[in-house]
Formats: sequence, C-alpha cells, structure tokens
Amino acid sequence: MIVVLDNARSLRSARSDRRLNRGLVTTRVPQTQEPKPIHPPSKTRAATPGYNEPCGSQPCSKFMSTLPDSPFSPEEIASEGIKPDEYNEIVDRLGRHPNKAELGMFGVMWSEHCCYKNSRPLLSQFPTTGDRVLVGPGENAGVVDFGDGIRLAFKIESHNHPSAIEPFQGAATGVGGILRDIFTMGARPIAALNSLRFGHLEDARNRRIFQGVVDGIATYGNCFGVPTVGGEVYFDPAYSGNPLVNAMAIGLMETDEIVKSGASGIGNPVIYVGSTTGRDGMGGASFASAELTDDSMDDRPAVQVGDPFLEKCLVEACLEAFKTGAVVAAQDMGAAGLTCSTSEMAANGGVGIELDLDKIPSRETGMVPYEYLLSESQERMLFVGAKGREQELIDIFENWGLQAVVAGRVVEEPVVRILWHGDVAADIPASALTSNTPLYKREVMAELPEYAQIAWAWSVDSLPEASATGITIADQTHTWSDVLLTLLDTPSLASKRWVYRQYDHQVQNNTVLVPGGGDAAVIRLRSVLGGADSATQRGCAATVDCNSRYVYLDPHEGAKIRRGGSGTEPKLRRSRAGGRDRQPQLW
Repeated sequence: MIVVLDNARSLRSARSDRRLNRGLVTTRVPQTQEPKPIHPPSKTRAATPGYNEPCGSQPCSKFMSTLPDSPFSPEEIASEGIKPDEYNEIVDRLGRHPNKAELGMFGVMWSEHCCYKNSRPLLSQFPTTGDRVLVGPGENAGVVDFGDGIRLAFKIESHNHPSAIEPFQGAATGVGGILRDIFTMGARPIAALNSLRFGHLEDARNRRIFQGVVDGIATYGNCFGVPTVGGEVYFDPAYSGNPLVNAMAIGLMETDEIVKSGASGIGNPVIYVGSTTGRDGMGGASFASAELTDDSMDDRPAVQVGDPFLEKCLVEACLEAFKTGAVVAAQDMGAAGLTCSTSEMAANGGVGIELDLDKIPSRETGMVPYEYLLSESQERMLFVGAKGREQELIDIFENWGLQAVVAGRVVEEPVVRILWHGDVAADIPASALTSNTPLYKREVMAELPEYAQIAWAWSVDSLPEASATGITIADQTHTWSDVLLTLLDTPSLASKRWVYRQYDHQVQNNTVLVPGGGDAAVIRLRSVLGGADSATQRGCAATVDCNSRYVYLDPHEGAKIRRGGSGTEPKLRRSRAGGRDRQPQLW
C-alpha cells in the first residue's frame, strides 16, 4: 500500500505485480484433460506471400526446420515446459516446426512467469486505471501522479524458486531486477521493501534459506545504495523448502517523459547496454513456472548472479542517457533475457526487431543462439535509440565502464528476427511470443478442498479449558505468563530486528520513519540531485502486509481484508509462480 502524506488528500494506488524467477527444467505433465485455449490460434503465416523465404531475398536459413517431421522428441518438447497441444499451436503460428532456439524462445515466453496463461483471465478483473494512474500494467513498472509535479514508479514481484535453490543469489537478483524495472521507466529508486515467508526454523534447510535470503537482500540493496525501509517475515510449514520472496521498489521520476518499452522508428538502432552475456540464469522464466521437486537442485544454473556495483553504474548511465532525449524506448533484460526484451519491445510498438547475436558482448566462448536468447545474465538493458545519435549514447555508457553496442535495428515486419554468423537463427512473429499466447480458463472446484473443510469444521467448543490462572492443554496446565512467553518466542511474532538491522534503511537520507518505528515506513520525496525538486514537503508511507492465514482459509474474504497488502496465500502464490497450474484447488 502506498499513501501520500498530505493534509488535503491521500492516495491509494494499485500496484503492478509480476512474477519473476528463472531456469529450464524437465517437467512431468500429469495425464489430465487440459482445457482448450480461450482464444483460437492466429492464422498461420504459411499463406503470407514470400513466407517460404523468411530470409528475404537470401536462401532460407539452414536453421529453419521443414514442416513434415518434428525434429524434437516429446521429452525435448516437455523439457522446455511446452505441452503437446501448445507445440501444435507453435507449428500453427509459424507454419513450420521451430528450430531449437525458437523452441526455447516459446518455452520461456509461454511460461506462466512471462505470459500468465493461467492467471491472466483472473488478473484482468483488477482495476488498473484512475485519475492518478499515469502508467498501468504492461510496462516495466506502474507510475502514479502524487501531485505537485511528483511522479512515483513502483512495482512488486516474486523471486521464489531461485531463492529456494540458491538463497543468496536468488534474493539478491530479485532485488536487482525490481530496481531495474524502476529506473527503466526513468525513475531513481528511493526505497525497497520485501515480504518473506519461510518454513519452520527447526529445519536446517529452512534456516539456510532464511539466512541466505536476508543476506542476499541486504547485500544487493546496501551495495546499490537504496534504503530497505519495510517488510514482513512469517514462518509456516506450508513454505518449508519453498519460500516466498517478494521484492518491492519505489522510484522518483527524474526524466520529463516517462520512458516506455514500445519500439518505434523503422531503421532506428537497437542498442545493447550494461553487462556481458553468459550462461548464468539459463531459461529462468521456465524454471520459475515449474513446480519445485527433489530434482530442482540440478537447476542451480537457472539462478542468476548479480553485481550491485555494476547496477549502480547502470542506473546512473541510464538516467543520464534518458535525459538526452536520444532514447526512443527501453526494456530491462530480466526474465527470458534477450527473447523477452526484443519480443516485448517489438510487440508493444507494433514493429519488428532484427538482432545480430554476433554483436552481443559475451563473457563465455562457444555460446550458441539458444544460450544467448535464454540467458538471464543480470544488469543488462535493451534500448531503441534515435538514428544518428548512437555514438552519443554509447559514449555515456562507456564513460560509466559499461558495455554499449548497436546490435540490431527496428524493422517494419512485426517479427523478432535473430541473426547469427550471417544466417537467420530465429524468425518469429512478435505477437506469437507476447499477446497471442495460449490462455486457459481454470474452473473453480465445486467443493471446498479438504484442508479448508477441516479448518472450517473448527468451533469455539474445541478450545481447551481455561481459568483466571492459566490454560490446560493435553492434561498440562500452563500459566498465562508461560503462554505469553511462548507467544513472544514464536518466530512469526517475535521481533524481526535481526532481519531489518542488516538492511541500510537510511542511505539517501530520506527515511523519516525507519523499520520498527511504526506500521509503515515514511519516506521524504526529495530528489537526491537537489535543486527545486528537493523543496517538496510531501512524503510517502509504504508497507507490504498480509495475513496469509486469512487468505489460506478463505481466499476471497482474506484478500478483501488485506487488499492493500502484497503477500499472498501460499497455494495461490505457488500456482502463479510455482508450476501447480493444473491443481483445481488453486482456482
């Protein structure tokens, strides 16, 4: 919840929420009847004149598969998180079988993590417009008008699976990703928050996850230089080995115009900026959408590795570049990396993008298109620049010690065309990877799930006998003093000072109410650059808060009670970012 501190009025604004995590795993598809997609597949491009020559006037690429026989086994298709019916839809959209790189691109972009194919019909019910809403869902972050010329960008997303496998890096890159979403809009991050859920600490694995996640959040935020001003931590067996790690960030707009992701201007250069590309975080979006199993530890390479010091340089370079007016569009390279950034920028702008992988700065040798396109190496961005001003932008990033190269161009045909070694390695309609994805309408159970039926059968009569001196449980009497001490010793109720004292909550010198000081943090909305913008008397109160047990027992009423919070009931969160999209009790 975000509230403007103003004597005249206050503002509650809806926040953008996306799932974000990582990697490719082989998933076992239950032998259940899948619902048909809500929307029919698009018309194939096979009927398009010249389609049989996707390389234009050149011969067809040797990487393109021919139509008659699938080049992949069912196991290979399933390993990308693609169902058999979805593979048929891919063939329908392309008018041919995909090659390996294209199959991987569909795998990550058609994952729940990227396209919300199961949850989108539900999420579409949320109100997303209002007098103060400047940017709603669909961009890197939401932006609202706070009055007096102040605009705030904010977003929250999860990084659950990576944190379960590699707690430190999983949590750290979750913070890094949410910060990039903020400054991609042209805003400087001014605050970070988090909402965390773990299993009971008696379990050594849960203790390792808990300590690693807190350390990762603290390290990235502290090194980057953003105050972590609020959050919540709860413990329950439902999260054992499978934590919830939700990261939120708030940013103060520094650019006159909000920077959006839609590419435009045929012939404009596509510029790669930031860090180099490696094999870390391979296919993390698919990993984030799969269910965690005992074999998930084998997917450790799907977890990214972050560098907060490099990202600090990246935010300064990006904001400097945006202020030149030479940046037409910008997109963070988070989940699905180059695949997501190229396809979303093309689709959002109604144009196409042609990208040459030979020009992408790499940190490893021998990488192939599949690896370039599915890598989720951190601290990378993709820009569309104004033609003729490429060097101006490149000079800014090189001045900050960062990579910056012209790697492609905007084209008229609405496709994502990937070049490699002078050949076409992938050629896919941008909409097929973004808006024209499968959608499934999940049916709500006719009866309550068993756990809810058991819980709802409870009554006050089940309470143990109590008196003025104490309470009797299992034939043993406990004094009220003993009960109070037991409650205070319970991790979910005990002080969280050990956690928030590891976070630098006063860097930037704008935190008015620090963690532990109240129900919400209070941040002064003052630009770190000084000048006229620093004279405002406005502030922002921010918190993330939810009673997960309420939502667990009654999702509808629990969500109504805590509609301003960011936490979610464990089963629903796993359905959206955990691969259990076919279990009816989730819907």
